[in-house]
Amino acid sequence: MALSITECKSGLTVFLEGQVFLVLEVHHVKPGKGAAFIRTRLKNLKLATVLERTFRSNESIEEAFIEQKKLQYQYASHDSYHFIDQETYEESLLTKEQLGNNIDYLKDNLEVTAYFFQHELLNIVLPNSIVFKVAETEPGLKGDTAKSTLKPAKIESGAVISVPLFVNSGDYIKVDTKEGKYLERVSGPE
Repeated sequence: MALSITECKSGLTVFLEGQVFLVLEVHHVKPGKGAAFIRTRLKNLKLATVLERTFRSNESIEEAFIEQKKLQYQYASHDSYHFIDQETYEESLLTKEQLGNNIDYLKDNLEVTAYFFQHELLNIVLPNSIVFKVAETEPGLKGDTAKSTLKPAKIESGAVISVPLFVNSGDYIKVDTKEGKYLERVSGPE
């Protein structure tokens, strides 16, 4: 469905140049001379790239209807990552390039939100935080709970994050998937 560019707002998904974009920002600009225009920041949902685009106020843009589904991560083979729809048992694939930094936080049976456009999987969104087991790190020292010093720790997915000194191998920690940061130590998998 074609929309006037003046109806464009943040959060809208649009189809532009054969790609699906999420509108991140919209700025209406009315210069002293000349016609008004709209400056936008758009995120490509398949490639995760961000671009800035300027439109004249009389242009139109096509709205893209995105379908959201819950998928479960199954396994990786070569550069393909396999996800399954828990309701229909249909399998979907994403490449290493499509997943980007999300690869660092994938673990077996993790439930993710997937975005589809015309039955094609565009990308996934991870939960805001995930509990991981610390695979290896240097041993902590007793009494190091008050310091804000950090040390590297490898989590079960293979990613390396900075953790406080009191975290040991075998501990479970909650990790912020957006920032890639340690949040807290937890008693076990949630």
